[in-house]
Amino acid sequence: MEIFRRQPPPDRRRPCALTIGNFDGMHVGHRAVIAMLRENAHARGLPVCVLTFEPHPREYFASLAIAAGRPDATAPTRISTLRDKIDALADCGVDRVCIARFDRSLASLSPQRFVEEILVGGLQTRYLLIGDDFRFGARRAGDYALLQQLAQPSGFELERLATIEREGERVSSSAVRAALAAADFPLAAALLGRPYSICGRVLHGRKLGRTLGFPTANMQLPPEISLKAGIYAVRFRAADGVIRDAVASYGRRPTVTDNGAPLLETFVFDFSGDLYGQICSVSFFGYLRPELKFDGLDPLVAQIRKDEDEARALLAGVQPLGDLDRIIAFD
Repeated sequence: MEIFRRQPPPDRRRPCALTIGNFDGMHVGHRAVIAMLRENAHARGLPVCVLTFEPHPREYFASLAIAAGRPDATAPTRISTLRDKIDALADCGVDRVCIARFDRSLASLSPQRFVEEILVGGLQTRYLLIGDDFRFGARRAGDYALLQQLAQPSGFELERLATIEREGERVSSSAVRAALAAADFPLAAALLGRPYSICGRVLHGRKLGRTLGFPTANMQLPPEISLKAGIYAVRFRAADGVIRDAVASYGRRPTVTDNGAPLLETFVFDFSGDLYGQICSVSFFGYLRPELKFDGLDPLVAQIRKDEDEARALLAGVQPLGDLDRIIAFD
């Protein structure tokens, strides 16, 4: 899969079938859009292309509001990292991803200029598929009706896909975020079409877990990730593809540090080996307890043993995962 920042350079531009969106979490609605896009792209002999944004537009506007003196402005948490999103798009058969930096310049483009300069000029769109709630351009002034007016003169076909529902409720990234906030992993898996997973590179840490008899694979996650602090029953996949049961802690480690950066620490059961530098995946199946501050290391170790027993028992009732989404290195 080809990856471009904003759009391909002139010598690598070619007609494509395109969809546009943030694709945070790559839930079943997103996957339905990509499946329909892929079908229509192949019928027309076009590559499958996705235009996405970094940062999320709502993150950008929240930062402006904070800078303007509104500290209460908030942006949505993120379900997935950029690496996870790229990986999921590749798994769905996307040929190229264009990551547009969402900044003042992009935010100020009129809908007409967005179509002319980006969709037609930069991406050479010949077929465009959007969701039924898609808005674009400055002040979100562009919609499907405007695209209908612009499509034929601009040289592309246009279609839209109706909202995907589950039990009468709209499948959306917001619904996935709500499920994760409630630690409802069965619901999150139903919305995502797979267990909630996150990838990261295993980093060197203080190696305190090894000293305590519970060596952990540590991943630094973005602070805006949707996952709440706590202890989880998980499955861990290393770069060798083997999936193992594990228990994970996500948070700031209040027993051993003051105001530490958010860290995902995973104790992989019945495993010994060197994972440093590998891109690994952690899939979440159950929330065990909140993150706590213990009065010393002895009670912490005792609680970790209880967490391990509880995670083993919970995971014993979970079907094997099979192949997780393919992991690719993307930095």
